[in-house]
Amino acid sequence: MNGSEDRRGRTDGGQERTFAASPPARGRGFAGTWWGRAWLAALEDGALDGEQVRAGRRFARVGAVGAVSVRPGRITAVVRDRDGTRHRADVLVGVLSDAEWDRFLGLAAERSGHVAALLDREMPPDLVEDAQTAGVDLLPGLGDLEAECGCGAWDHCGHTAALCYQVARLLDEDPFVLLLLRGRTEQALLDDLQARGTTEPTAESEAPLPEGTDAREAYEAGDVLPPLPALPGLPEEPGVPPSLDTDAPPPPGVDAAALEVLAARTAVDARLLLAELVYGGAEGRRSGAGLTAAQDAVRLATGAPGAPEADAASIGRLAAGSGRSREQLASAVRAWRYGGAASLAVFEEEWTVEGETLARARAAVDAAWEGDERPELRARGNRWTVVGSPCQVRLGRDGRWWPYRKESGRWLPAGEAAQDPATALASIQ
Repeated sequence: MNGSEDRRGRTDGGQERTFAASPPARGRGFAGTWWGRAWLAALEDGALDGEQVRAGRRFARVGAVGAVSVRPGRITAVVRDRDGTRHRADVLVGVLSDAEWDRFLGLAAERSGHVAALLDREMPPDLVEDAQTAGVDLLPGLGDLEAECGCGAWDHCGHTAALCYQVARLLDEDPFVLLLLRGRTEQALLDDLQARGTTEPTAESEAPLPEGTDAREAYEAGDVLPPLPALPGLPEEPGVPPSLDTDAPPPPGVDAAALEVLAARTAVDARLLLAELVYGGAEGRRSGAGLTAAQDAVRLATGAPGAPEADAASIGRLAAGSGRSREQLASAVRAWRYGGAASLAVFEEEWTVEGETLARARAAVDAAWEGDERPELRARGNRWTVVGSPCQVRLGRDGRWWPYRKESGRWLPAGEAAQDPATALASIQ
């Protein structure tokens, strides 16, 4: 960009990008992308003093972080205390070696979708997972964010924590910020990827595949075995089950339409399992393993990408079989779509928060807002309702907060879970 300035920051054409100070982040979360949340997890899980982390979140929320400078291995900003005192805060992250960059870029160039995602300011999860398998840790982990601050703190203080929260907002908008921090500029990465994409195939890549080996010979060879064949390719679409719409009537008690839906869902799940095997990255929401019959009925009623929705008769059977009315099943399906079995449990179960869990929940509520920003909340069980507003947050047993909104006199799920109540409420207000 050579001295230019746009929404992605200012750069001098070299190894540094500078981002203007962002306005206060009241009523919104700091990280919406999975890689932004992973960055914050490295801070929150690695800091020794949780109170300093919460102070940093408050600093960042009120706009106390100045312009942020990002260069390989270091981010820097001036953070203003409540009394106006300014401190220079630095956070250091290790840069990747040339060998690690070579492995990462090789993986990125293997699939055109990876390059397209990066150009769209997206970070493909399977690219990060494949890189990690290859020994390249792109995202920081526990203890990888090293703090230096002019206030003299030897670990993360409120100033360095505030800087990390501000950088999470930048990462949400542009994952190339993380890549620069790890040692490469955007232009250098794109030039390298383009060069790899236009490289002529080598003779080795054009060599014919080795012929198969007789099973008896392979067994007798003991541990001297040929390499395993490559994994099968992933079909572009799930398989299409045979149609059950025939002239022959189905046996008594058999719903042909419901069987077609189940067969189509099975084909979709089979393709997802193959994708997990080939590329990794299980999502954990699609499997019915370990679910009760009532939970599985909601899963089946939710439908799956590529599978037809159940017809009215099947929905009625699922509702009756799960002990719900059609309206209750529709609400349960809405909860499932936001977070699977965990979201459904929060929707259907009200429980008493007590002891240490209650203490942590109250601390989370106290730390989530500045004193003059916190709404008036009325607590009952695991549910905190905003007084005078159709908004509510519910605490799950895993410590996450789920947003709810009152519609037609009923509290219904309104979004995915967040780590703190302020972020959960901000997603629906």
